[in-house]
Formats: sequence, structure tokens, C-alpha cells
Amino acid sequence: MSRLPIRETGWLAQYRKLLGSWARRSSSPRDSEDAVQDTALALLELKGDDIREPEHYFRRATANRRISIHRAETLRASQNLDDLPEDQHPLAASAEASFEANQTARAMLAALAELPDACQQAFRLRQLEGLTNTEIASRLGVSRNMVERYMMRTLRHLQDRLAP
Repeated sequence: MSRLPIRETGWLAQYRKLLGSWARRSSSPRDSEDAVQDTALALLELKGDDIREPEHYFRRATANRRISIHRAETLRASQNLDDLPEDQHPLAASAEASFEANQTARAMLAALAELPDACQQAFRLRQLEGLTNTEIASRLGVSRNMVERYMMRTLRHLQDRLAP
């Protein structure tokens, strides 16, 4: 059964365009994607009925959200843990939690070793270097769809191997 195409109008027509352009221009594509998605979610919750120019509002709100994310990240990166109040300090992991995390990491590495090299490389490029599917495809010399298949295969395999 084929899906009927959804006709995108108003601010929703700007979503894909804005998402792509901000991710390409930004030094942090993931933060830009988060800003666009946060704004889209807020507009969907508002239903956009009271907004006179939703396309303009969408662009401006996304820019504001991106600035807020950048400021929060900059502040977090520059904060010294000693300057935080005691109740905001990250909790130290217990010995049991550290042991379980170590066991999970070992199991994950063993499960990854069972996969073909291409799946392993795609997974590492995504998780360790934060590359997009397009960037991974370029680096591996395959199509973006092939990278998506590698990632789906890897995630399914890890889920099967690591499930309790």
C-alpha cells in the first residue's frame, strides 16, 4: 500500500528547507537540528492559529532557540564543577554501576566485532565522530541509503545481543 503525499503548506513547507540549511551552515549541525525540531514541536502544540506570519515566526523562533542552545552549551562547557552548589554536582557512580557499565561496554564491543567491517565503521563514525549519514557515505564511498541499512542492521544486531 503506497502512502499518499502530504501537502506541506505554511511554516511546515519551510521545515525541511530550514532544517537542511541550518545544519549545513552550523558548526554544530545537531544543535541546529534540535533547534528546528523544538520550534516545530512548539508550533504544532500552538497549532499556529494566533500567529499572523507563521513562516517568519518559525524562522525567528528557530534562530532564537539556536542562540539559547549555544549559550547553554557555552556556559556548561565553561563551568567549573567546584563552583556548582553541592546539590548540583554529578553523582559518582557506585562500584556496582561502574562494573555493570564495563560489562555492557564489553558486550557491545563483542557484538560489534560480529558485524561486517562496513557496519562497524558506519556505527563508529556516527557514534564517535558524530558524522551524518551523508558524511559517512562520502567517507565509505557508498550511498546514503546503504549507510542507513548498515546502521539499521547494526542497531538490530546490538539490540538482539544486548537485550536481557
